[in-house]
Amino acid sequence: MKEYDSRKDTKRHIKTVAKFLKIISKELRKRGKSHDKSKLLPPEKDFFDIYTPKLKSLTYGSEEYKRNLEGLQVALKHHYALNSHHPEYYVNGIADMTLVDVIEMLCDWKAATLRHDDGNIDKSLEINKERFNISEQLVSVLKNTVDAYF
Repeated sequence: MKEYDSRKDTKRHIKTVAKFLKIISKELRKRGKSHDKSKLLPPEKDFFDIYTPKLKSLTYGSEEYKRNLEGLQVALKHHYALNSHHPEYYVNGIADMTLVDVIEMLCDWKAATLRHDDGNIDKSLEINKERFNISEQLVSVLKNTVDAYF
């Protein structure tokens, strides 16, 4: 009797994993092209035209930042309802998100820190940990991703 040779099964496994990664990467590329396009149209654009310059100089999570967000509520509600990379899109927040949603969310959060004069992704993650009840484990994964790729 011939001994089992794992190469055929391993090559099939590699091909299958590559197929799944291709599906995910295709979705990520699609989201990269469509990310936040709702901000370019009414009702969102008019509000973001007013508040984006104001928020730029404010520290994320500060009381003044939160006060300014109050004026953006109409736009934000509309935006969250259309964009699944926001925890507010879901009834159970991050717990209902897909990993693709989480990746887009992290990229969004990192990019948002670059729009603020004193933006800091580590501080943002700590604030959002409390805001969205994110587990220590997921925060660690998000921080590791930031460190490895951004």
